[in-house]
Amino acid sequence: MTKAELAECIDAYGTDIYSFCAYLTGSRQEAEDLYQDTFLKVVELHETIKTDRNPKNYLLAVAVRIWKNKKRKFAWRKRIAQIQTLTEDKEIQSCAGIEQSAEAQYLHNADIQAVRTAVAALPHRYRAVVLLYYMEGMAVAQIAAVMKIPEGTVKSRLYHARRILEKELEVVLNEKRP
Repeated sequence: MTKAELAECIDAYGTDIYSFCAYLTGSRQEAEDLYQDTFLKVVELHETIKTDRNPKNYLLAVAVRIWKNKKRKFAWRKRIAQIQTLTEDKEIQSCAGIEQSAEAQYLHNADIQAVRTAVAALPHRYRAVVLLYYMEGMAVAQIAAVMKIPEGTVKSRLYHARRILEKELEVVLNEKRP
């Protein structure tokens, strides 16, 4: 991959990768670090990237691997010496809404925030799969390839995550039904 091709990847997929990093980490600062680390790793491995394949999946796979490694290192360090947990500022930008009344927009934003909070509360192994499936629109086979886990494991994690989210969001969902 040349510098021009890398610049094209950043232009084409940069916002998607950053958005994914923000949802995955739950923190703007950690998202920026993960985003930068992802593209630094891509620069480091520039010869292995095939531009004729799907570079976005490759970038997502790199981001997931880096994030999993950071979480693993943090857990290991936490076991050795009890340290403060990672700070999580929930400054994820809200979705752009359609013109609505102030009340409807407030309720819509409250629903979105409830879903984001529930997804952020998922265990890490479930959160990554949910974000790749719903946010990035990846198929189960693609997620399995990106995360280097069997397809059955992806399906199982999606199933368990859906059940957890259903329990967490039951109040929000019941308010919407007539």
